[in-house]
Amino acid sequence: MSERSVEQVIEAHEASGKYITVDGVRTFVLDWGEGEPVFCIHGVPTSSYLYRKVLKELVRKGLRGVAIDLPGLGLSDRPEEFDYSFPNFAHFCAQAAKELGLEKYHLVIHDIGGPIGFALAAQNREKILSLTILNTWIDVDKFEKPLPMRPFEKPVLGEGQLAATTHTTWQLMFKGLGASNTDVIPTEEINAYVDLLKRVDGGKAFLKIMRNFEDSVAFRELCHQAVQDVPYPVQAVWGVEDPGLEYERYGEEIKQIANLKEVHKLPAKHFLQEDQWEAVAAHIAAIAGK
Repeated sequence: MSERSVEQVIEAHEASGKYITVDGVRTFVLDWGEGEPVFCIHGVPTSSYLYRKVLKELVRKGLRGVAIDLPGLGLSDRPEEFDYSFPNFAHFCAQAAKELGLEKYHLVIHDIGGPIGFALAAQNREKILSLTILNTWIDVDKFEKPLPMRPFEKPVLGEGQLAATTHTTWQLMFKGLGASNTDVIPTEEINAYVDLLKRVDGGKAFLKIMRNFEDSVAFRELCHQAVQDVPYPVQAVWGVEDPGLEYERYGEEIKQIANLKEVHKLPAKHFLQEDQWEAVAAHIAAIAGK
């Protein structure tokens, strides 16, 4: 039985990072180690916290692990007037990389960090050393939100669903969708996701994000440019037990569009960084030549 509280978990997480200012937004960053940088972009309803184990493993392999909290999530600011769209998040990440001095970097993307990261890579090809794709989607015009996420995009219903997201209900969802082996993750570390999500604004910015998914054909074509005829290596690493972003649909879709010979399959659900962090880091290090 752990003696730590959720508050202590978050305090330790915050103490392990730093704050920078990007486009006027106070932004939380994990920035550990030295060597070639690995820039990791998270999705919803998470933050840089999801990559904490992966980054530590990357540091052990001689790389610099970097992950920011997107505006509206984690410990970053949640400006009311911020443009919480995928294209603007891509711009924001490019500015964050510049602020952090990342002239060239290995890029890792997951969940909504996928479309965001594809746009970032397509618009900054000369800066990308490699691209590692974790459970996400690329054909944004055909994407369908997994059932548990759909209520959040509806007014009133979304607010009710968010209010009902407590430590207790999140534990159930996390075990069902998030990690295949929750026994290796302390309860307070799982619960920290809820407190980081609802911090300061109660999750209002999260709802704006959920109601602002980019699904245009033009943005899909931009995403494709990140994986086709590119000057850097591309790989996909998939938690094949993910019931929301199923490999058979979304993993195969990326495999075909990126013309990958194989996809590295792991026995994991959606948050493969939680219980397969060593394998995830090993694949990132391998494509980085470490």
